[in-house]
Amino acid sequence: MRKRPILTLTTLLALAAPALLSAAEAPKAKPEAKASQIARGKYLVTLMVCNDCHTPFKMGPKGPEPDMTRMLSGHPQDLAMPAPPAPNGPWVISMAGTNTAFAGPWGVSFTANLTPDPETGLGKWTADTFLQALRTGRHEGVGRPILPPMPYPWFAQATDEDLRAIFSYLQSIPPVKNRVPQPIEPVEAH
Repeated sequence: MRKRPILTLTTLLALAAPALLSAAEAPKAKPEAKASQIARGKYLVTLMVCNDCHTPFKMGPKGPEPDMTRMLSGHPQDLAMPAPPAPNGPWVISMAGTNTAFAGPWGVSFTANLTPDPETGLGKWTADTFLQALRTGRHEGVGRPILPPMPYPWFAQATDEDLRAIFSYLQSIPPVKNRVPQPIEPVEAH
């Protein structure tokens, strides 16, 4: 009969130590990686001027400026828009003073609430839903078309890594409850 070696607790710990240390260090690295991804997303959101349309403008001392108390919350739900002016000559597009509502041949579009509010923003979206929306030009990747002036064809060319960074940043900002109106279909010309 062959003898089996007896493993002591010390031997078992010595064998398991590298795996235990690796597992102990992993949680420390993950928050740093997440913070780096969020910082990259903030940089991209700033560079891609998302606030120019998704943050309502207010009148400041030097003219219109983004109202950062409503950062990335989209068209204000309490701002009912009248019918847009009729196109005149080469002027075929008009916009609201808040820079959050736009009218043109596509109808009227309102900028979306990009905050993580679960009822009125992107709070229930996943990173994959966000990527699919920007890749397809459709709301949640399968719904209605994303309308002008949203430059989704340019965003669709971003890497998955950059789009995930943008989504991570958007999920990290304060949620703002703001139900943006649905787009309005164009009026048929008679």
